[in-house]
Amino acid sequence: MGHVGIIANPASGKDIRRLVAYGTVVDNLEKVNIVRRLILSLAATGVSRITYMPEYYGIVTGAMESICRQHRPDIEISAADMCMTGTQIDSFQAAAVMAKSGVRCIITLGGDGTNRMVAKGCSHVPILPISTGTNNVFPTFVEGTIAGLAAAVVAKGLVTGIPAINHSKKLNIYKNNQLVDIAIVDAVVLKDTFIGSRAVWDASRIKRIVVTRGEPHNIGISSITGNLLPVSPGDACGVELEVGTGNLRLRAPIAPGLIACIPVRSYRAIKIGEVIEIAEACVIALDGEREVEIREGEKAQIELTFDGPQVIDAEAALQAAVKQGYSYIK
Repeated sequence: MGHVGIIANPASGKDIRRLVAYGTVVDNLEKVNIVRRLILSLAATGVSRITYMPEYYGIVTGAMESICRQHRPDIEISAADMCMTGTQIDSFQAAAVMAKSGVRCIITLGGDGTNRMVAKGCSHVPILPISTGTNNVFPTFVEGTIAGLAAAVVAKGLVTGIPAINHSKKLNIYKNNQLVDIAIVDAVVLKDTFIGSRAVWDASRIKRIVVTRGEPHNIGISSITGNLLPVSPGDACGVELEVGTGNLRLRAPIAPGLIACIPVRSYRAIKIGEVIEIAEACVIALDGEREVEIREGEKAQIELTFDGPQVIDAEAALQAAVKQGYSYIK
């Protein structure tokens, strides 16, 4: 009873910001440790099946093999039926395959970029994001054992709806009136005219910022708005900010250990459904990575919506499950 997906990105937490900033490296051995605890928690609470994203390091298989024989769980573990590319597309494809195969929730190990790709493929399936990336505004630091327990009570249908499972916001990116991509935290209009290095770390390249959320304790571009006009994940609004010469200069942590001084020309709250027009050659970075090129003569739009992925709050899920008596042994 219960079917859970695991998407562990072996590349998360290893981009150029490790060289230009001071981010913690979450190596793949630690991801194996986290997944091992996930498996044991899922099995202990009666989850019968795990589907995982295949990847070049073998995080999930390594976790299972490293569990001693005495604690080896009786649980079906299989790889998602997909072709590996070794790129971020794998997270999208894995989420889509899992959604079609009937998983009841998906646990992710990665940062904002990993979860953006999962959000594009997971459809209606709720996700439980564990932070192992560089920018970790969307995922949270949750211990693997607790994450496994929370995922289990959702997968088994013991808890549903808010506050255990919450809707999130997203930004739809349109190019010449065609939907081309999404962001779950921020879309950043850069002065660049080609993608180049994907990670965004140079604040001097930023022209405009549109965020679904941004709070003072965040790390990344969303921290700029978070230190000026904070917006929480549940607020029915976002923020648009224009960078440039003005009366305001702002200090914000745009990468781990990297505190930048940002000149702010203007800023304002934006409503759900509002569309921001972009009519200039630029590159739009999504959740910290350059993704969309807008050439001269092309137009882009950024739309704020509240139809992002459903997100599991591990603490709230377990609180709700306890009220249902899930921890009683029968």
